Parts: sequence; C-alpha cells; structure tokens
Amino acid sequence: MSTRPWIVDDDLWALIEPLLPPWPERAPGPRPVADRLCLQGILYVLHNDIAWQLLPLELGFGSGQTCWRRLDRWQQAGAFDQLHRILLAELNAAGELDWSRACVDGSHIRAKKGEPTPVRRRSTGGRRAASTT
Repeated sequence: MSTRPWIVDDDLWALIEPLLPPWPERAPGPRPVADRLCLQGILYVLHNDIAWQLLPLELGFGSGQTCWRRLDRWQQAGAFDQLHRILLAELNAAGELDWSRACVDGSHIRAKKGEPTPVRRRSTGGRRAASTT
C-alpha cells in the first residue's frame, strides 16, 4: 500500500472525473481548487481522521471548508453512488468480490409502506393518587 493512500492515481481519476458535476461557468469568487486536489484533500481528512479545519494548507488541497463544500456538492449530485456501482461492477468482473460474505445495511433498504402500525394499548399500571394538599 502507498505511504500516501489519499493520492488519486491516473487510472482511478479517469473513472471518477466524468462522474463529477461541471463547475458553473459564472461561479463567484476566486478560481476554484482543482477537483482532483479537493478529492485528495477529502481522502486525506478521512484517512487521518481529522477535523476539516485541520487540513494543512501546505499540502495544496485547498482549505478544509473548500474540500467539505466540494464533498457536499458531489454527494448531492450522486457522484459517489455512481462511483460505488462502477467500482463494484469492475471488482465483480475481475472476480475480486466474495459475495458469500456480503451483508445488507438497513439504511439502503426501503421501508415497506402500508405496514400496520401497532395499536396503542392503555396502560394497566397503577396511577398515582391525586394530591389533596
């Protein structure tokens, strides 16, 4: 494994770049940090388990706030869901996935609509007596 696993190589970037939404033509403010550098900043923060504001500017990934905003923008555009499906398909095609050890996460399964809700029952526990004072 690389000593700097947050560095995105050319092959991986070729998969990711087309999934990212284009930057608006008339975006206000200074010229934005390159998408690849922001992604590396995001990976750096996640790999090192640090707060966004502690991302060192010397690394050239932009500020933690910039990386966080870009992550939010990409997440809302669905880029990571698409990337996840692409990587799973490639790994499966290469025979690199062991589906016998797969698990299902309930946060990705739709809840059934129309399920009966439990009827609320009256409590059978004793009540406190009313205060007479």
